[in-house]
Amino acid sequence: MPTARQEQATRPAEPAASSPPPGRLLRLLKDQRIAFLAVGAFNTAWQIALFAALEYLFGTGLGRFGYLVWLVVSYAISICTAFLLHRYLVFRVRGQAWLDFVRFVGVNLVGLGLNFALLTLAVEGAGMRPRLAQPPVALAVAIASYLGHKHFSFRRQGAQPSDHRDRQGGVVR
Repeated sequence: MPTARQEQATRPAEPAASSPPPGRLLRLLKDQRIAFLAVGAFNTAWQIALFAALEYLFGTGLGRFGYLVWLVVSYAISICTAFLLHRYLVFRVRGQAWLDFVRFVGVNLVGLGLNFALLTLAVEGAGMRPRLAQPPVALAVAIASYLGHKHFSFRRQGAQPSDHRDRQGGVVR
């Protein structure tokens, strides 16, 4: 009669608890990088729409640099949305939600600083209107954020951040 240890050794390996099966979006797109970009594109559009709406509704009521206040407010709202979407639709990780959120916010704060600097440079230095300057700046920040989230925010020990197993055990990248 085989021992429990022998039975365990002959069972197929189960995916790590921190790496559940890919979600619908990842199964549909088959590539985590594309899923990340799709969620990132949605969230970038969401952040730009929030920024534009706040800037339109409240305009320059806060003075010359009021647009930067609306940038921070729109970022705060979109960070929460992005975290949930990336965590559940792209990276599909389990556990350590608060650590992931702190890391995610950290990466986004770097992105906010970059956005703040580039937007100020575009508006104050190049004379662009804030609503026209924000989209290209947001694109540059989205690329930098992808790298930070892939290698830091949702990183798990011993796991490749871009590897997920499909239901048949194959790797979905």
